[in-house]
Amino acid sequence: MPTKEDVINALSKVVDPEIGISVIDLGLIYGIEISDGKVLIRMTLTSPYCPLSRLIVSQVKQAVEKIEDVKEVEIKLVWDPPWSPAMMSERAKKLLGME
Repeated sequence: MPTKEDVINALSKVVDPEIGISVIDLGLIYGIEISDGKVLIRMTLTSPYCPLSRLIVSQVKQAVEKIEDVKEVEIKLVWDPPWSPAMMSERAKKLLGME
């Protein structure tokens, strides 16, 4: 059975191509639910108008599908609460020169 940690590890390798930082460090992942091999990910993007939204969502789904015993992956894009730079990890803030 996949764990939340497995999913987080997989998602830490998915990088926003414009910013060069993982979706985990950017704070784009709002929730992960796992039940019977089915994984539901609630996530957002830095903007509802992100030109690479399809690519990022596709990469998130593909990364999680590679985890052993994952049978199904569902991605729900949410916009509430709106993303802000405050949601980024300390690592991401340092990489972007915000600290």
